[in-house]
Amino acid sequence: ESSPHLPAPKDVKVYSYNFNSLLRWSPVKVDRGMVLYTVHFKTRAFNQWEEMNCTRITQTECRLPWSLKKRRWTIVWRVRAELGQVTSAWVETDEFVAERNTTIGPPKVNSVTARSDSLLIRVTPPFGPVPGDFLQYHVSYWENATSTTKKETETSDTLFKIRNLKESTLYCFRVQVELMTHPSSQLLGQQSAPVCSRTTIS
Repeated sequence: ESSPHLPAPKDVKVYSYNFNSLLRWSPVKVDRGMVLYTVHFKTRAFNQWEEMNCTRITQTECRLPWSLKKRRWTIVWRVRAELGQVTSAWVETDEFVAERNTTIGPPKVNSVTARSDSLLIRVTPPFGPVPGDFLQYHVSYWENATSTTKKETETSDTLFKIRNLKESTLYCFRVQVELMTHPSSQLLGQQSAPVCSRTTIS
């Protein structure tokens, strides 16, 4: 039975980055003994608490197993503290839907090939896309001397060109991914750090 003498975990939160999700909480402090933690989950479709691979663990985080990587599932977790036979109250998370609540990182810029009037850029998406994903890359670029004027371009290719540039000029650009999951749902990722490259002389 849960006891008011053992406090429940606080700051219980799901952290999700590129669809890799982790449940974390603050440790429960006691005068003596070792506090263990147990995590359960349930999905909205199958409204019943189930055990995970995080039963009576010492660490204050629990990584989500691959079986829960369904992006559109609505999932809730709960965690409690245990000390010997005494358990705390359960603490539940808010509903989590990976497709809405994950943070998408920036794409990786693999190579930049400078020409006199263009930059040819190759990127890798921040996560392994699944069938049905449509990724759009938003590119903003600017002349380094006049960094107030930015231009934008969009592409769905991982190899693309920024055109109509001046020769022998330093240009900088950032790229971010937008994931279109279905017509009404878009998730905009973080921007990459600026990458700068000088066009050649024709």
